[in-house]
Amino acid sequence: MAHSLWMDTLAEPVVPRPAVSGDVMCDVAVVGAGFIGLWTAYSLVRADPSLRVVVVEAQHAGYGAAGRNAGFVSAGISGEARAYAPRGGMDGVVRAERAMVEAVDEVGRVVAEEDIDCGWVKSGSLRIATSRPQLERLHAGIDGRRARGLGEGDMWMLSAREVGERVRIPGVLGGAFTPHCARVHPGRLVRGLAAACVRRGVTLHEGSPARLVEGRRVVCPGGTVRAEMVVRATESYTVRLPGRRRAYLPVFSHMLATEPLPGDVWARIGWAGCEPVADQRHLFAYGQRTVDGRIAMGGRGAPYRPGSRIRVADEVRPAVLARIEEALRRWFPAAAGAAITHRWGGPLAIPRDWSMSIGCDRAAGLAWAGGLSGHGIVAANVCGRTLADLIRGERTPLTALPWVGHASPPWEPEPLRMLGARGVAAVLASADRDEDATQRPARRAKLVARWTPGR
Repeated sequence: MAHSLWMDTLAEPVVPRPAVSGDVMCDVAVVGAGFIGLWTAYSLVRADPSLRVVVVEAQHAGYGAAGRNAGFVSAGISGEARAYAPRGGMDGVVRAERAMVEAVDEVGRVVAEEDIDCGWVKSGSLRIATSRPQLERLHAGIDGRRARGLGEGDMWMLSAREVGERVRIPGVLGGAFTPHCARVHPGRLVRGLAAACVRRGVTLHEGSPARLVEGRRVVCPGGTVRAEMVVRATESYTVRLPGRRRAYLPVFSHMLATEPLPGDVWARIGWAGCEPVADQRHLFAYGQRTVDGRIAMGGRGAPYRPGSRIRVADEVRPAVLARIEEALRRWFPAAAGAAITHRWGGPLAIPRDWSMSIGCDRAAGLAWAGGLSGHGIVAANVCGRTLADLIRGERTPLTALPWVGHASPPWEPEPLRMLGARGVAAVLASADRDEDATQRPARRAKLVARWTPGR
């Protein structure tokens, strides 16, 4: 396993909590100690401290995407806005967009209330364009958000000079800024959230892989957890459960991090506000200035494995990481001599229709949430609070959002799944190369637009 920067720079070592042993009885059993599972447990006991809530985790809290992501606490609909309109209409899309905006501050409120030391800095985020086609996508993205109810104060365009006043990246033609984003150390956030759950009475069992997850019962190697309600919060790892292999497409995102940079390097880069940054390539790159003065940079492009396999060997893909490092040196020439200290990767869950799903079958005693498509920190908070309302039988604005009660269709069987996934990635990579060379939009990207989310 490749250790992420986030797991290597925690305030204290990871000491696994006891595994499930024997029969365990509770009111709610949550499978998965990532952000969805922990926000669900936290929201339940916060609303009703008398509830007996048990969380079971195969490895340790934050092992999966929660401890490997970019650390962007960013607003924005998970997946693709067009996926939600058929169920909620435009009003539902507008409400969904606003719920994500509000959730950024909800995460910040819990960070402050629970005194989670995770480097929280809410200074917005930047999307940058380094080519004419990328600049066109920025304008289109703002137009789309205006149509979904966001106003001029939610996102606006920046000139190249204005971007440079925040962070100096050569070749930038312009950018877009939103105030609805914070920078965090995600490892400290997920571990701090786990500790907050335990302080509030949640029982957390680590080292307890779920062999069977069904209504009112979770079977682990050391015992069985029985509950009035079981919550499946396994995200991309859902594909390892019996009968769930086609539920999501597990796609790897990869990151690397430099050594801490000296003050003179930061003086040349700027970035005093620590705004997370992403470009507008089809296979986009993204980065943050970390709490300990590094650059952490990530990107997409790892090949999909047939059969939705999630392999430890894929956590470090040299070719993908080489492209990310090249982007880092191009964006930040002042850091050209900095050593790379960490390289890692992790899977995220892509649903077939780019729509996240939240559901609760009270009769069966099973609830679930997932398909966050890389928007995990904020979307998981929405999922957790919504599941807590559904489980407690409450009707709230969250339970009326268009992803509630939705079930995404399964992905195609193999080999169609593999051919489609790899084909889309190849077309997008080719489109990026073409746009870099010609400075014109690559028409081929439209061929696969229905299988990719808007930006």
